[in-house]
Amino acid sequence: FQMMAATNFTNPKRTMGEWYVATPPLCRQGTGLSPADYFGRTMVEFLPEDIKVGVINVAVGGTKIEGFMNELVADYVAGEADWLKNYMANYDNEPYTRLIEMAKKAQMYGVIKGILIHQGESNNCDASWIDKVNTIYNRILDDLNLYAENVPLLAGEMVQQAEGGICYGHNSVIANLPTAVPTAHVISSVGCKAASDGAHFTAEGYRKIGRRYAIKMLNLLGYNVTDDTPISNSEKDNVTVVSSEYFDLSGRTIKKTSNGMYILRQTLSNGSVVTQRILKNM
Repeated sequence: FQMMAATNFTNPKRTMGEWYVATPPLCRQGTGLSPADYFGRTMVEFLPEDIKVGVINVAVGGTKIEGFMNELVADYVAGEADWLKNYMANYDNEPYTRLIEMAKKAQMYGVIKGILIHQGESNNCDASWIDKVNTIYNRILDDLNLYAENVPLLAGEMVQQAEGGICYGHNSVIANLPTAVPTAHVISSVGCKAASDGAHFTAEGYRKIGRRYAIKMLNLLGYNVTDDTPISNSEKDNVTVVSSEYFDLSGRTIKKTSNGMYILRQTLSNGSVVTQRILKNM
């Protein structure tokens, strides 16, 4: 499980745009556990040994969705508190631009298989949130030359009312996201415990919802995993590679020994197909 640093860290020492073993914090220096942590850990538990999972975590705690829209972010941030301005400064005040910049670097090494979003507290009950998320999702697809049918959008719920959540009303908005984005999937937060502020999850809650993100992604990839499936190596040990094909970036079949950038497509024994870009030294 790998993470690409989206900012520079001094502790631990990390350089923006480089890959590292994914140990928290995955977002920025000084941040804590996030849904991405146990998303990745669960993914690698069930995937074959030779498949790597990488994440890019660009997140601004407390921001509205407008913070990820370049045409709106400057005016939005200008009226916000200094602490939010400081978070934004980590991404040169345009987190969307940083996300795309890092994602393009990641495409040199692998294939983007999905987009995770966990946001909404600051847009609580805002019905326009759906259209704005749809706009951002389609911009990501366009900017990275991706197709929606290959790159689902996974959106997690806010802390539930039963857990003391203060923004639980937004869950009714999130529930309607798949009507605007057919490739969107809602990740339940039921049973994910709230922190004392009512807006965040406890560490246990982040682990649970992160696992649920992974379960949905694994099922979309063809793996039969449920929320009560014990984490073990039995699933991945039973999955084997049935066939491997190699292509250049224009889609032409090449030999395995070819140098440079190529695409590897593997068909697995469970019926799923995995593709990845590989750079072989000349």
